[in-house]
Amino acid sequence: MSDRKRPLVIVTRKLPDVIETRMMELFDVRLNLDDQPMSRQQLIEAVGTAQVLVPTVTDRIDGDILAHAGENLKLIASFGTGVDHIDLPAALKRNLMVTNTPGVLTEDTADVTMALILMVARRLGEGERLVRRAGWAGWSPTSMLGQRLGGKRLGIVGMGRIGQALARRARGFGLAIHYHNRRRVLPEIENALEATYWESLDQMLARMDIISVNCPHTPATYHLLSARRLALMRPDAILVNAARGEIVDETAMTRMLERGNLAGVGLDVYEHEPAINPKLLKLENAVLLPHLGSATIEGRVQMGEKVIINIRTFVDGHTPPDRVLATEF
Repeated sequence: MSDRKRPLVIVTRKLPDVIETRMMELFDVRLNLDDQPMSRQQLIEAVGTAQVLVPTVTDRIDGDILAHAGENLKLIASFGTGVDHIDLPAALKRNLMVTNTPGVLTEDTADVTMALILMVARRLGEGERLVRRAGWAGWSPTSMLGQRLGGKRLGIVGMGRIGQALARRARGFGLAIHYHNRRRVLPEIENALEATYWESLDQMLARMDIISVNCPHTPATYHLLSARRLALMRPDAILVNAARGEIVDETAMTRMLERGNLAGVGLDVYEHEPAINPKLLKLENAVLLPHLGSATIEGRVQMGEKVIINIRTFVDGHTPPDRVLATEF
């Protein structure tokens, strides 16, 4: 790729106008103006043509698609933090660099996770639906009783940036912070959050009032919350997930909700999204959001700015600041 040549950049989805405009100024760009997801064949054509591909987390860039990569393709600058949609080992074999957009989504996703906890514990989604269908007969001492958050124990599965941001919020609501992580966090972080570390995920699951999934989806975390592990949770416990749907066995979770083995769930992600288990849709104790975790104007623009920086740094012959290594996931 020539240092002076504007690289051919193919963007798979509609991005904020300000980001697309800046990309047009800097690169030779093909935009997706109608925002329809690219078909598999379109993705194959894109990797065969582009010098830089800018996919999103819903584009499956697997080994078969990468097998069609042209000689010009050098960089996959993904728009999003998670990279489980990209076959990293296959990219590495083809000497393709992969970048993502970490950090900018932390606070937004933690906000939504905290909102899910509140919605499930206080039955806010159920109450809102009750009002909309004109089913509310007025205040009653025993109507729509939920759970108080203060004094409850929150178990965070994955104490990275988002897990820590959630812990900071949760402490403000009087929740006691517990966590399980691949590696124990630094003592100063643990002390600041007054967090209790559990080496055993099983033991933590059995003792918490609320479980929040905040780890990335990798082969190692697929169905981390399996049917066996979900069964360890108390029947009055709450589960929320704003990370990736594949981390939780959705079928087992739904079955537990139907049987009253879980008090409620709050989901922003789904195992087969955008498809959602029809049984989940019928459950009043399930709060279901359409993958809103990072959906702020500010967050999306910052993501786009990171993509641009990664591309420009790479084109200038330097290592992009957000390079993803296959060993990290």
